[in-house]
Amino acid sequence: MTRDVYSLCFMCTIRCPIKVTVENDEVLWIEGNPHVPGIEGALCAKGSAGVALLQDHERLRHPMIRTGPRGSGQWRRASWDEALDFVADRLRGIIEHHGARSILWGERTNLNTHISKAFMKGIGSPNHFTHDALCKGSVNTAFRSLTGYDDTQVGVDYANTKHIVMYGRNLFEALEIKAINNLLGAMGKGAKLTYIDPRVTVTASKATRYWMIRPGTDLALNYALMHVILEEGLFDAEFARRWVLGLEELRAFVEPFTPARAEEETGIPAAEITALARELAEDKPAVAFHYGYRGAHHTNEVYLRRSIIMLNALMGSIETPGGLFFKKGIKAAGYGELGKYAAQDFPKIADPRFDGSGSTRFPIADPAHGNPQALAQAILSEQPYPIKALIANRFEPLQSIPDASATRGALDKLDLLVSIDINMNEFAWCADVVLPESMYLERGDSIQAVSGLKPQLCIRQQAVTPRHDTKPGWLIVKQLADRLGAGKYLPFETIEDIWSYQLQGTGLTVEELQARGFISLTEKPIFWDRANGLPFKTPSGKIEFVSSLLENAGFPSFPAYARVEPLSEGSFRLLVGRCAVHTHGSTQNNPYLNELVSENELWINSSAAARLGITDGCPVEVSSSRGAATIRAKVTEFIHPEAVFMLHGFGNTVPAQTRACMKGASDALLQENVSDFAGGSPALDETQVRVKRLD
Repeated sequence: MTRDVYSLCFMCTIRCPIKVTVENDEVLWIEGNPHVPGIEGALCAKGSAGVALLQDHERLRHPMIRTGPRGSGQWRRASWDEALDFVADRLRGIIEHHGARSILWGERTNLNTHISKAFMKGIGSPNHFTHDALCKGSVNTAFRSLTGYDDTQVGVDYANTKHIVMYGRNLFEALEIKAINNLLGAMGKGAKLTYIDPRVTVTASKATRYWMIRPGTDLALNYALMHVILEEGLFDAEFARRWVLGLEELRAFVEPFTPARAEEETGIPAAEITALARELAEDKPAVAFHYGYRGAHHTNEVYLRRSIIMLNALMGSIETPGGLFFKKGIKAAGYGELGKYAAQDFPKIADPRFDGSGSTRFPIADPAHGNPQALAQAILSEQPYPIKALIANRFEPLQSIPDASATRGALDKLDLLVSIDINMNEFAWCADVVLPESMYLERGDSIQAVSGLKPQLCIRQQAVTPRHDTKPGWLIVKQLADRLGAGKYLPFETIEDIWSYQLQGTGLTVEELQARGFISLTEKPIFWDRANGLPFKTPSGKIEFVSSLLENAGFPSFPAYARVEPLSEGSFRLLVGRCAVHTHGSTQNNPYLNELVSENELWINSSAAARLGITDGCPVEVSSSRGAATIRAKVTEFIHPEAVFMLHGFGNTVPAQTRACMKGASDALLQENVSDFAGGSPALDETQVRVKRLD
């Protein structure tokens, strides 16, 4: 007999609601949850490939303890008790000799992050960090510097926009189904899409207007747009009067940034820049300058992201249909908040963070996520103190942190490496202990509060029993906490205990959630009162063009613009990104998805390729100051002549991942580890590379 289980996908970080059809403990079919508006049965290729992950014999199937040198592939199978005891004993010894601060926990943010944070607080370490800063730390800082809210608390009303501008936000390949459906619906009603990127992506192919901008010059473009908007009085004067602090300072700053000056920098004709500013003004406030998802390109990244948000403020397109909005949580809909284990009272931790997040190295970065690009330096320098252990939960430092060789060398110095994961990735391959997590179809997880204009609750429910000797991540954390005397901070045994704890103050029941996988908490969108009720969290209570956050930390609100210098002969700017088929480095070995895209290629402009004797499909060597890699060339007109591009997440070297091993090249091997120290993100597109044909 078949049954339907409503759950949440986890083939990427979007976590789309799904319906899983099960018979005899086997998954027959996965589709988008038909009850959820904007999803209505839709699912991407990655979501469909969840069945292949469930059945994949190459995923991690039981705990393992390393028996040979790190990276040798020599393991022995262990019971859960033995593996957890081993980890706990090693951690206990580290705490006794070096303090809990010497233990790091890194993860990709997930539904159970409040549990892993509680674990780290419970043992006394300040060093929980997430992948977020590597992706969008500077976007986070930009929003906090202007509004007091971070980027996760802001959304775009795609469904009602009349014109949206995207700066490399490749929405139609970095898939988000609900957003895509809403934007396509708006475009079907006449909305315009302006897309700006050095490379022609799928999103560019859908755009009303596409500009192949010179790499690294988006900020010059935005200053020119501001110049036109302010000079011609195209902005929303009433909104600015009520809610903007520093308009006149901005006006004076952008006065020299004419469209003609921007044309010299960007390659975009001045007349077209002026025309875009005027078009957007006609449709305001139902316009959106998209602030980006990955905002980790250049060392001035926070100022680019600030300029994008400021353009929205000038158009009055904040907290209005068709523009940006602040996400409303469960409390705004009249319910109590979800319980979080990380919100308990814990003993005060006096030690600073290992990465200087929110203090020394990255003074205004968000310490709630940390700055993992500082990992290698902190380990090797032993500043501010020695690091001895890293537990990585669904986080791959060797593929996601720039300068992979330095990261690998630093990891070799640690006393303990623990991988909690589903796949045998690069980090797991060199770990001391591997603790295999049940994949998302085999487990339930913490309830998700989906903030937005119409806040919802969603639930991930177990669809089938685990295929192998694996455990849910929350249970692994709990059992480690018990062994280290921190179990009192995680007083649960089952997922039902967690759900009950989370819902106890909401007035809602888990049965309501389980029935359709989600609960919509309001029928009407919730907007704040733009006339009197925009509760910005800045000290001034306004959108701070002149930012107290930046200025108090010694960073200017409007730094002098530095021109992007010409490249040396034969060099290119290395750009990286995603496609619709893969999630970072976690899906390349999936049987279904590997068939669709099995390796990455190096996009190179046809004219540059001709000069170098490179033909389409031929092998080339890409080299930087950090390393070199071999990859096949994709010769095309659809990329700026100053740039080359590769998909992120390839170049796997793990023999146990037979489908992905030695396919394509790793961008992390080539990238220099430089950062936007004001914003907090690494500058992933700052690296210059050389390319030569391999005969």
